Amino acid sequence: MQRRLLSICILACFWAFSGAVAAQPQQARVGVYLMNLYDLNMDEHSFYADFYIWFKWKGNIDPTAFEFVNSIEKWSMAISQSGDSTHMALNDGTNYRIYRVEGRFFHSFSLNRFPLDEHVLDIQLESPEHPADSLVYLPDTSSSEIRNTLKLVGWETKGCALESKIHNYGTDFGNPEENSQRYSNLTYSVTLARPVSYFLLKMLLPLIVVMLVSIGGLLLHPSFIDTRSSLPIGGLLTAVFLQQSYSDALPDTGYMVLMDKIYLLSYVLISLVLLQMIRAGNDQMRGKPDHQVIRRERRMAKIFLGIFGVGVLILCAL
Repeated sequence: MQRRLLSICILACFWAFSGAVAAQPQQARVGVYLMNLYDLNMDEHSFYADFYIWFKWKGNIDPTAFEFVNSIEKWSMAISQSGDSTHMALNDGTNYRIYRVEGRFFHSFSLNRFPLDEHVLDIQLESPEHPADSLVYLPDTSSSEIRNTLKLVGWETKGCALESKIHNYGTDFGNPEENSQRYSNLTYSVTLARPVSYFLLKMLLPLIVVMLVSIGGLLLHPSFIDTRSSLPIGGLLTAVFLQQSYSDALPDTGYMVLMDKIYLLSYVLISLVLLQMIRAGNDQMRGKPDHQVIRRERRMAKIFLGIFGVGVLILCAL
């Protein structure tokens, strides 16, 4: 009797183990090699990508029946391999298929940090026919790269990454009997950043010149009130035109970008410089000694210049 119970227990454990093994989803290794990246359109939140994508798997499920989740127009795909259009088999029995894909994809560009902004452009794929409990995409990171000769004007390529996750839609799409909520999602991402030289030379340097000229008006003798006041007034108008020149090239964001905050700081400081000049002119009219007014004006010029420098560093660091 004991032997019979022991045999039943062993068989039950074996069946449970077999069921657990059978319940494991099929795995498919996916790799991506980026060839071209172009037409980054921040107004329409999109970009074009040209890349190779390959699949390696063992099992009965064909993982190449996939779709790009963030594709926003019909994309072209060509089987890239020698021989006929059927998939290849590697020496270890692994199924292998590679495609070359070109298409337009969605990306929500956040410009809060412009012109020091970074963007992680991603391409996401899923299998609409097989939920996560039957098929899982895993990254093949050994050969996933970016073409080493790829150059984007105005951008620096920081690298790429492959990530696998489970996408839970939270809906049965109106069919509770068949549709699943969870699908395996594979994301290929490329990180782009604007060069620091673009910020320093094209965006910040003209504003620094404007601030030096505006604040430098405090170094003139208080008796030259017309000449002194014309410097910050001209600087204020120049700053407005400089800000408008880059704002026209950006989409309507509805929020202030980093460069807007720097210009706001400059507007406040130029206004304070102008008020300081008016104060100096009033003190001279009241008969206050010139050497006291000149000493105070030079001290305020150093303070305003220091506030501008420290303020820019703080805004960039936040």
